[in-house]
Amino acid sequence: MRAVITGAAGFIGSRFTELFLEQSERLGYDEIILLDALTYSGRRENMTQTLLDSRVSFVEGSILDAEVTDDLLRHAHAVVHFAAESHVDRSITGARPFFETNVLGTQQLLESARQGGVERFVHISTDEVYGTIPKGSWREDHILEPNSPYSSSKAGSDLAALAYHRTFGLPVMVTRCSNNYGPRQFPEKVIPLFVTNLSEGKKVPLYGDGLNVRDWLHVDDHCRGILLVLENGRAGEIYNIGGGTELTNKELTRRLLALCGSDESSIEPVADRLGHDRRYSVDCTKIREELGYVPQVDFDEGLAATVEWYHENEQWWRLLKDVQP
Repeated sequence: MRAVITGAAGFIGSRFTELFLEQSERLGYDEIILLDALTYSGRRENMTQTLLDSRVSFVEGSILDAEVTDDLLRHAHAVVHFAAESHVDRSITGARPFFETNVLGTQQLLESARQGGVERFVHISTDEVYGTIPKGSWREDHILEPNSPYSSSKAGSDLAALAYHRTFGLPVMVTRCSNNYGPRQFPEKVIPLFVTNLSEGKKVPLYGDGLNVRDWLHVDDHCRGILLVLENGRAGEIYNIGGGTELTNKELTRRLLALCGSDESSIEPVADRLGHDRRYSVDCTKIREELGYVPQVDFDEGLAATVEWYHENEQWWRLLKDVQP
């Protein structure tokens, strides 16, 4: 069977591909096609090891290109869709690419999947589509209240995916994850940005009062959750995937400072992000009870290993710090 993984050169997509290959024989997949447009955050070197596998091939192309998506999804059994513009700050300074890629690109992929007879379509989304929650945790049936151009474009893509299930019967499943961390994350995101800044002797920019709360999820746990949904998730359903570790940005910063041998003199307070959501928290009861999902990576151990990876792989991130799309 053929599986197509979009956004496979990115942080999460490349790690998912590695874990998927470990399970692909058991799942019956003997052809794995990786699709990525190789924009600024999609790195060919993230796929170096997976492309050594004879079952894997790579196509450089856009999910907006009907000719490409129609060809690759024809007779594919499964699609796992990571490809997206994903950085909130960039969406604030320039929103159009987010709506083009995340909404129109996803619609094109869904249409190609419908025409191609795809039997499993996992659409990867984010907890940011829910907006902000002062207490408690979001269940999958919570209303969508996105507050940034990025999150609103992802909400649009979620709705498109679910509409293709309801209207055409396309077997779509949507996953919504909390904040990911781990090796190979592009250094515009907070953990790699702070670690690499500290490595360069720079300060770390902390938004506002630093009390915004995020739930942290190791990329390996996220990918394990996606694999469970791909294998046994129910068509037309949404599954939250969280890590279970909620921290304020200030608490996270202090942990990173300690791991990097720095102190709070390295913090540079900056004006808060426009439309900055105060707190995210997902309820993972559904994926736990239906599919047996349990996070396996202890946050403190995972964070320490991530910091160590960036310290040991300066050649990977050094040239990326000032990359513009």
